[in-house]
Amino acid sequence: MKNFCPLRRCGAILIVTMSWLAFASTGRADNWPRWRGPEGTGHSTEKGLPSQWDEKGLLWKSPLKGEGQSSPIIWGDRIFLTSALDKGGQRLVFCVDRNSGKILWEHVAWKGKAEPTHAMNGWASATCVTDGAHVYASFGKAGLHCYTVEGKHVWSKQLGEFRSKTKRGTAASPILVGDLVILNGDSESDHVLFGIDKHTGTIVWKTDRPAREGYSTPILISVNGRQEVVLNGDPNLAAYDPSSGKLLWSCKNYAARGEPTPTFADGLLYVINGQPGDVYALKPGGSGDVKSSHLVWHTPRRFGRDQASPIVVGGYLLVTNMDGLLVCYDAKAGKELWKERIITEGRITAAPFAAEGRAYFLSEAGQVVVVAPGPEFKIVARNSIGAPAKEIFRASPTPCEGRIYLRSDRTLYCIGTGKAAP
Repeated sequence: MKNFCPLRRCGAILIVTMSWLAFASTGRADNWPRWRGPEGTGHSTEKGLPSQWDEKGLLWKSPLKGEGQSSPIIWGDRIFLTSALDKGGQRLVFCVDRNSGKILWEHVAWKGKAEPTHAMNGWASATCVTDGAHVYASFGKAGLHCYTVEGKHVWSKQLGEFRSKTKRGTAASPILVGDLVILNGDSESDHVLFGIDKHTGTIVWKTDRPAREGYSTPILISVNGRQEVVLNGDPNLAAYDPSSGKLLWSCKNYAARGEPTPTFADGLLYVINGQPGDVYALKPGGSGDVKSSHLVWHTPRRFGRDQASPIVVGGYLLVTNMDGLLVCYDAKAGKELWKERIITEGRITAAPFAAEGRAYFLSEAGQVVVVAPGPEFKIVARNSIGAPAKEIFRASPTPCEGRIYLRSDRTLYCIGTGKAAP
């Protein structure tokens, strides 16, 4: 595995001391600035989020241009999203007012000949990331783009073609670590993990990855004072030094794909791989091949395809397959406690979120199932907003200030228990 670092900036050197403190200055605690929230674990610290609703709980809905599957991210009163028009021939970045659903600004980030993609993917699946001043949107072949939160274009960077024989497209979301945008480019043509200067779009470092397709988003964790960027993939789970891109350690996965994002809780990484295979818990840290030294437990998992990322709530690991079969494991020991099908229609491909000890699962049909994790199966509520059957929900739900935002491929919905602000 080869590491290439053409440029070193002082900001990259200071990443270790700066980035872990970044959220101290991210404004309001209820901002949701990236894929799976502030820490990339799907957890919200909010109190009083609705757990049960129907069509009367819908505060507003906003039709969106084109189609997309990127999840809503929120900073203050602004929601940032992407979509694709003209069958991928145009890629759109836009901003929505969180209180009204009004489009505040939109820009066509790219125009050109669309690359092949899978029907379940499309051309706008990667979720944006923001630091409160700028928002960053990735479209694979169509590049990485930076705008101010007010909508001014700052820079765009083409990073590769990201081709694979399967022609499934790209979906990994960028994350911010200090002054770097870190982006997974897993593919057969441009199999690289990128560290990019967030101010200029200059590549600070790039590290070779296995020449396999991949769709997982990196997460940032801290282990004994060392930062690690952890990335799921095929065939390995791997960790990198965020300041240089250097490979720190790897662990061979139990199955292919590596689509779901790993989750970090109570000092352990919890991992599933997309194709049927063992679910496992790994202690991060170390160097080289850590499977024999850092693997804590692994449990057979042969329940079909997994796409939604796992979540840990109160000592319980919850994993749902695409058919909506939810399995609960003891997070410390890996023991399977129960498994139940939780949806009545559609499939589950969106990652869940958790708040106040409850986990929220969204089906492709727009049904939200709220589960209270524990040694016994308990559903709190099944909810629907009555979305049209033609709409598909693959973006993950986003909580913010007592509301939940659901994005279908063509509409953004706001759910709450109170009246929407004017």
